[in-house]
Amino acid sequence: MRYKFTDKKMDKRLKQKVLKPTIYPKIPLRDDDIYMFPDDLERCEHLAFKFYGDQSLWWVIAQANNIFDGSIYLDTSKQIRVPVNISGVLIELENINRLF
Repeated sequence: MRYKFTDKKMDKRLKQKVLKPTIYPKIPLRDDDIYMFPDDLERCEHLAFKFYGDQSLWWVIAQANNIFDGSIYLDTSKQIRVPVNISGVLIELENINRLF
C-alpha cells in the first residue's frame, strides 16, 4: 500500500509500466497538530496507522517533519509533528498530481 497515491505511466523506451513520481504538497502548520516523541523502533508508517488508520499516509508525517526516508526509525529524542486534519492535504495531493 506504500504506493497507493502513485500513478503509473508507460515507459516507451522500456516498453513497460513504471511509477510516476509523486509530488507531495506542503503540510501547513495548524493549531490542532499533535506534537509527540516517537517510541523506540517507530516509523512514520506506524504513526500514520495509529493516527489515521492508514499506514499508506506515512508521507504526511514525513513531509510535515522534513523526513526524506519514511522507512527509517524515528529519533526518540526529537519531537514529531502529526497533522490531524489532513483532508485538505489529500485534496491538494490529488490536484497537484493530476497536472503531471
